[in-house]
Parts: sequence; structure tokens; C-alpha cells
Amino acid sequence: MNLQTKIPLQPQQFNRIDYNSKVMLIGSCFSEHIGERFEYFKFQKLQNPFGILFHPLAIETVVTNAINKKIYTDSDVFFHNEQWHCYEAHSKLSRTSKDQLLDELNTRCIEKYQFLNSATHVILTLGTAWAYRFIETDSFVANCHKVPQKRFLKELLSVNQISESLNATMSLIKSVNPEVSFIFTISPVRHIKDGFVENTLSKSHLIAAVHQIIEPRQHQYYFPSYEIMMDELRDYRFYKDDMLHPNNIAINYIWKYFQDVWISEDTHATMNDVDAIQKGMAHQPFNPESDAHTAFLQQLKAKETLVKSRFPHIVF
Repeated sequence: MNLQTKIPLQPQQFNRIDYNSKVMLIGSCFSEHIGERFEYFKFQKLQNPFGILFHPLAIETVVTNAINKKIYTDSDVFFHNEQWHCYEAHSKLSRTSKDQLLDELNTRCIEKYQFLNSATHVILTLGTAWAYRFIETDSFVANCHKVPQKRFLKELLSVNQISESLNATMSLIKSVNPEVSFIFTISPVRHIKDGFVENTLSKSHLIAAVHQIIEPRQHQYYFPSYEIMMDELRDYRFYKDDMLHPNNIAINYIWKYFQDVWISEDTHATMNDVDAIQKGMAHQPFNPESDAHTAFLQQLKAKETLVKSRFPHIVF
């Protein structure tokens, strides 16, 4: 008896990710969860240098600024609720000092440009098609930073707006890195604050737009994170207490799918070694001074040295 609908997925034939790959992750909070798995297994990655970005226009803006090597100045930041903010960045970058914020923005912009030049894969996770336009500048923002809502207009991006924005983002990145592969995915996190019907409408716009632009022959692919959550994991036991965000079981389940499709099989042995080292480092011994624990640490160090000899960029 089969009690679950299964999404048929096949391993990617070309351009799979290994320990020589460099992966950029940009987008909604779900990209943070997948990025944490890349971090745990010690892949080379850069994850949301400007923080979580929910809609495609916000992603396009930060990519444009990185490719154009934008220098952030006083006009790009503002003071609100005792902190300095930037409308192009998530509030986790906000600082109490204007100079600290500008330094952070410029450092991350350079870091993003340098990484995009050598990235092998860019994973773009789209969260919503709803976007906020700042009335004073007539420009869309990545984050409102709790500025009064009356200063913004809320708009639903059309399918064409989204596809044009995504095409622009890819063109910008390809202008400095023609061989990069793009993996698009839709975040399974539901934005219920927009409304139940409005959230479904938003996700449908994102899905339709992505499927207008993906083209495997041009290294543009789709990974069905949203569909796995909605179809295979149709049960609230796979959600956090808010019943909106996937819990660790669901995230690990989707990561396993991603690993089967996108991570090179030749990499799995090293991933197992890294996993063993990570678990060993987290182990709390009953008797730290015992001979057994000393021998365990020596074995762990030897395994770590072996992994680092093959992949010097790995740091535990």
C-alpha cells in the first residue's frame, strides 16, 4: 500500500555540484535552510550576502549593483527606530552606526561580485510575487524595515514582470560568468499575511514565470521544492508550530531530494566523512580525560586532515 504521492525526479546528467563547485544562494528564507546544509557539509558557497530577499525585483537589484560594483553612500541609507537601514537589504544588516552599515554594504557588494565571477551554480529561491513600492522614490524595496505602510504601495508582480526580471538577473550574471548554471526553486513557505487566496495567486505567478524561462540547454533548471512540500509532505507534522514554515524533518527531506538530483555521486563519500567529523566535534564525552576519548580525538583529527588534504578550502 502506497500512502504517499511521490514526485518523480531523476539525477541531473550534467553540471552537478561537487566540492570544486562554488554555489551562490539568493532569495527567500528557504534558501537559508538549504544554505545551512551546504555549510554543514562544507561546500564552497555564498549565501544571501544582503540577507533574505523575498521577491524577484529585490534579487535583480542586488545582482545589478554587484555586477556594476556599486558604491553605497549616504543617499542609500536612512535612520529609523534607532538604527540605520538600507531598503535594498534585509534588516539583519541594519546597524546603529551609519558608517558601519555603509562599510557592511560595500564589503558585501564586492564579495558578491567576486563570488559571481567564479560561481558554478546560482540557486534562486523565490518567495512571493507581492512587492512594496516606496512612494517617495517610486522604486521597489527588498524590506520595509517597519517604516509605516502608508509610505508604500503593495503590488502583485505580473508573470511577465517576474520573467523579465529573472531574465535580466541571469543576463547580468552571464555578462561576467557565461558558464554558470541556474537552479530556480519556489519557496514552500506560505505568506499567509498576504491572505490565503493572495498567497496562492502569488505562488502561481512565480511558478508560471519560472517555467517561461527555464531552458536546460542554456543551463537553466527548476527544482520542485514547493511541489515536494505541497504534494509529498501534505501533513502539518512537517511544519513548525506556526503551521507555515517547514520543520527540520521537511527541510532534510527536501535536501535529500536535492542531493539525489544535484550533488555528484562522487562527492557522497566526502560528505559522509564531513558528517562524521561534524558529529564527532559536537560529541560531549562523559570523561574528557579518558584514553578512549583521547584516541577518539586522534582518529577525528586524522580524518579531518585527510579531508582537508583533498579539499584545502574546507575549514572545520
